[in-house]
Amino acid sequence: MSEHPSETEQEARVFNPADGSILARYAWMTNEQVDRAFADARLAQAEWAALSVKERASRIRPLEQWFVNQAQDLAASISACNGKPLQDALATEVLPGAGAIRHYCRMAPRWLKAEHPRRSSVAYLNKHTRIHYQPHGLVGIIAPWNYPLGIPAHEVVAALLAGNAVVFKTAPETVPVGDALARGLGELDIPDGLFHHLILPGPIAGERFMANPGGVDKLCFTGSVPVGRLLARKAAETFTPVSLELGGKDAMLVCGDAPLQRSVNGALWGSLQNGGQACAGIERIYVEASLYEDFVATLAERVSKLRVGLPTSPDTDIGPMTSQRQRDRVADQVDAAVADGARIAARSPLPDDLPPGGFYYPPTLLTEVTDDMAVMREETFGPVLAVRKVRDMQEAIQLANASPFGLTASIWTRRRRRGRRLALQLIAGTVTVNDHLMTHGMPEISWGGPRQSGLGRTHGRSGLMGMVREQNVVDERLWFARRAPWWFPYSTRSARGLEGALHAFHGRGAGLRLSGIGRFLRLIPGLFRSQGS
Repeated sequence: MSEHPSETEQEARVFNPADGSILARYAWMTNEQVDRAFADARLAQAEWAALSVKERASRIRPLEQWFVNQAQDLAASISACNGKPLQDALATEVLPGAGAIRHYCRMAPRWLKAEHPRRSSVAYLNKHTRIHYQPHGLVGIIAPWNYPLGIPAHEVVAALLAGNAVVFKTAPETVPVGDALARGLGELDIPDGLFHHLILPGPIAGERFMANPGGVDKLCFTGSVPVGRLLARKAAETFTPVSLELGGKDAMLVCGDAPLQRSVNGALWGSLQNGGQACAGIERIYVEASLYEDFVATLAERVSKLRVGLPTSPDTDIGPMTSQRQRDRVADQVDAAVADGARIAARSPLPDDLPPGGFYYPPTLLTEVTDDMAVMREETFGPVLAVRKVRDMQEAIQLANASPFGLTASIWTRRRRRGRRLALQLIAGTVTVNDHLMTHGMPEISWGGPRQSGLGRTHGRSGLMGMVREQNVVDERLWFARRAPWWFPYSTRSARGLEGALHAFHGRGAGLRLSGIGRFLRLIPGLFRSQGS
């Protein structure tokens, strides 16, 4: 059993991070309930997969309007569970979620349409080939607490459009958000049992989803590296396909010619949105020496003016962290960095009237950091900006690429062409120029990164195609022929004919090709006789 304070032997407890009170309690599902959900999902999936992609899209599309109609309630539920301000919840979860539904419903019929591949050789003129995209069957989705609606919205909708059934587990901290998503899907015209929201402790969910036999046919997991490793090992036992998004230590590279105000404001939001609890949030800032002093001074001024408070207040910039455990982790990293010589250049003030039980941590700007500090090596996942001076962009790229993570990164410069050129030198799944963090909300591009940031991709065409398996159907037009040129019985004549085909299709020189065509054509009559040649 997990040691997380929201998981006990009997129930999941959902805490309000603003004051530490308990929002809700949920009983863990029994083995019998989970088994029934898996069985019902598989039955419903057969009916669902029989529909055309266009029909499935028409039935999923109303979920977009449901997001619109329920926007305030969804934002309030997200905010109450993980502490992000209401505006954050709207901007980074509800709005991108609605956009993802619209985009995937529009594009899925085109992307999943059977394809006729271009023929590679005239030798296959008698073959009629189609590439079909078929659902895996049952897709398991395990979502995290930091974006409990925005992350699974992409994956659930893509899986359903591809013809799969879905079993879904959110983190214990955000079970009410998972329930809300289940209610929205419950209003759609889809088979009963096609989607199930399972309330399970993390370890049990992993074991059940990856069970052999009876587990899921594809798994999408967003979470920590250690858990991702465990799931990957389990998946390897049955060769179950997995998509793992495991986090990052994203670097922001600020060139000497960067637009100062935009770069500072981008650093502020990219580092501190959602209290810094974003897989693709800025965690390392490398600034070229010529701009460093001005950048740090301006950034310190901005940090000192951020408003920390209750996430329900429209004037709050930064709310509480989602859990006390995460807050303590951030505090330990900052304290260790300061003990090793880092300097706190600025901190946002914490109001005196904050609830005493809330999980608040002041946004903190660290300078004079070194590469061996945990705050520059390990995921911080909190409201910390760590800034390091570099000689030039080559040093910045070298340091950025030294991380074991590679989810996203950003380049900041007035010379956009230079920015795009530098981006190609970074080891990262996505690189933005003069922006950061927002690409998770763009359903037209894929999401994922190399190294310890995970395996596979979600979002975009790549993410949707990851929800299907490819099947090639090759149909013989000359079905009435008795044999193929390379079938038994072998003979000197058939060998010469096949050698002729090699010369005809791949040889150099007109004479060699014509000679080869002649030898190959002499085989054709024999294909229609009982014994051939």
